[in-house]
Amino acid sequence: MGIRVIKTAIAALGALYTAYYLGLTPSLSAGLLAILGVEVTRMKGLKSAFARFMASVLGLFFASLLFLAFGFHIWTISIFILLTFPILSRLQLKDGIATSAVIVFHVYAREEVTAVLIGNEIMLLVTGLGWATAINLLYMPKEEHKLVELRHRTEEKFGIIFGHMAQSLRTPSIIWDGRELLEAGQAVEEGIRRAEVSRENRIWGQSSEYSRYWAKYFDMRQQQLETIGQMLAQLAFVYEVLPQGELTAELFELLSSDVKSDVYEGGVETKVLFMEKRFRSMSLPVTRDEFEMRAAILHLLLELKRYLAIAKRLKKQKNSLKAAPREDLA
Repeated sequence: MGIRVIKTAIAALGALYTAYYLGLTPSLSAGLLAILGVEVTRMKGLKSAFARFMASVLGLFFASLLFLAFGFHIWTISIFILLTFPILSRLQLKDGIATSAVIVFHVYAREEVTAVLIGNEIMLLVTGLGWATAINLLYMPKEEHKLVELRHRTEEKFGIIFGHMAQSLRTPSIIWDGRELLEAGQAVEEGIRRAEVSRENRIWGQSSEYSRYWAKYFDMRQQQLETIGQMLAQLAFVYEVLPQGELTAELFELLSSDVKSDVYEGGVETKVLFMEKRFRSMSLPVTRDEFEMRAAILHLLLELKRYLAIAKRLKKQKNSLKAAPREDLA
């Protein structure tokens, strides 16, 4: 927010001085247009400037026709709003409605429609939005450092969650508050938001694999969080110590370290397949409670396989992500 305020101040100052130098009136409107045009990303800035300019030009055209036809009355402005605003919305130019209104009110205040006045309003638009666009393109804070921090935080929380799951299988009486699950979710959501900001700050190469890396990474973690939620739901049904639970706990202990690995290790997946075969060779449950708990553990393994499959899908693209900072795929 601090950087955006500084950028807005610079854009407004530049627009005001330029408007004064060119003799545009009212020159303060150039500063207002510059303030409206400063955005949080380069791509949003370009889209915003285009929408505001086109909406203002169209609004100026319609308003001029109405003023020439009906005169400069307050109710003429109401007709302008009723007719023009829906058209601008239909043309996906809603962001420019306020800018358009500013320009039209200038014409109303002057009570004339002349080529000189139209040229003045167009130059006010070019000056204000031009400075805003230049400042938007000139500097945008980089998100890479924060994205790396969020990745590490997500992996750390995932590791802690898997450690608690292993502990719960060995000692079902232990109570865990699930705080790390909420914190991981918050980190992933912020990562998705910042990944989108980072992508929109790249004017060129938005479709490259590198520019999409962070979005794919945090999307993967979001999908895995859903599977972790399903695992925890099944874990709640295991309230006694079982040999199958002990074996499954070993998997989660291994996964708690693999989640921080640079690449997809595959060791957990191999052990899951081996464990499924081993479970089939074990004797059948003796009681209904044991049957239900072993069924929950089996369902837990199935969700674990889905968790690993999500990571494996991203690993297939690893060779095309050579420029990526790291491929965390466990």
